[in-house]
Amino acid sequence: MQYISGFGNECASEDPRCPSALPEGQNNPQVCPYNLYAEQLSGSAFTCPRSTNKRSWLYRILPSVSHKPFESIDQGHVTHNWDEVDPDPNQLRWKPFEIPKVSQKKMDFVSGLHTLCGAGDIRSNNGLAIHIFLCNTSMEDRCFYNSDGDFLIVPQKGKLLIYTEFGKMLVQPKEICVIQRGMRFSIDVFEETRGYILEVYGVHFELPDLGPIGANGLANPRDFLIPVAWYEDRQVPGGYTVINKYQGKLFAAKQNVSPFNVVAWHGNYTPYKYNLENFMVINAVAFDHADPSIFTVLTAKSLRPGVAIADFVIFPPRWGVADKTFRPPYYHRNCMSEFMGLIEGHYEAKQSGFLPGGGSLHSAMTPHGPDADCFEKASKAKLAPERTANGTMAFMFESSLSMAVTKWGLKTSNCLDENYYKCWMPLKSHFTSNSRNPAGLN
Repeated sequence: MQYISGFGNECASEDPRCPSALPEGQNNPQVCPYNLYAEQLSGSAFTCPRSTNKRSWLYRILPSVSHKPFESIDQGHVTHNWDEVDPDPNQLRWKPFEIPKVSQKKMDFVSGLHTLCGAGDIRSNNGLAIHIFLCNTSMEDRCFYNSDGDFLIVPQKGKLLIYTEFGKMLVQPKEICVIQRGMRFSIDVFEETRGYILEVYGVHFELPDLGPIGANGLANPRDFLIPVAWYEDRQVPGGYTVINKYQGKLFAAKQNVSPFNVVAWHGNYTPYKYNLENFMVINAVAFDHADPSIFTVLTAKSLRPGVAIADFVIFPPRWGVADKTFRPPYYHRNCMSEFMGLIEGHYEAKQSGFLPGGGSLHSAMTPHGPDADCFEKASKAKLAPERTANGTMAFMFESSLSMAVTKWGLKTSNCLDENYYKCWMPLKSHFTSNSRNPAGLN
């Protein structure tokens, strides 16, 4: 696989089988090189400021309009109905979501989409959804595109070979990819495969501002990779299905050719991938516990300064050196909603019960924090420098919106851990009214 390096760059690429396929000096000549069609894909309003204007020009064998009418299809477990069940303010945790066996039911990426929770409104371009994908077979003569928002895809088990109109990407666990609104893609899998998706409406992901951190740190722009042009001139008479998610519903249209017929492209509106192991971790080196916002990889901003529709945050291996400090995450009530997932390993504040392929949701102002066992051990631990989260990669989707859980998430999935609350029940009072510091630790 070959890639172009850089986040949000103005890029140009052409398949080497057709050299000089990009027009020179203009975007849509009367006749394009190789008799290709010119097509613009806009990811922002034409009048957006240059710094936020997103578009790419695609030079393709046939334009994407060459399909029969869309018709509604079975929605499966995809939904944007946030009123399916009554709100639940409790701490919620899910056991690993079960992947069907091929012998039970063939399920590709699209048929394996399951909406877990979300908030906001698709039609007004304001909100988000969190999906789980569970699949065991590749998409065969099927592609998908999302008219509603961007997909940030986090594979947890199994690698994904993703065909896009811009080229191909191989995305493995501990990597992520972003397929932006309107981009057609198809996914091949090689085994039973599972992962998480953060979908945002109306905005795009960007790198967080660094502020006092300075010019470097967190996710470096050059580590984001964009596919290079690759095309297939393949006929599929009446047999290629284009699936569209539009206003939260699924629709399908038939066409006679592969949609991956883009010979060349240029622009700044592209899919991209990122290796989470390249994240430059910044942490407290004196005392106290820094806020988890220092682990933000990507953010989708709201109109309120400093407040995100969604942040994608990771908790990778790192050094813990804070002195005179309770080092695990502190007990917390947050105005934000926090969904956590685990790619591999053991999360430091929940050594048991929170497993790879599962998840948890702590809703706005719902208290949460380390379980009783973690609290007791960390309160008595010798504070020497130590590696934290070795062999672990946990992440969080954090949102300013108050998310509702779907019927599938609360009931149909059969993965909700009804005993989650019990991890805090053994917590006991250590209050010593007659001695301010009986242990002599501080």
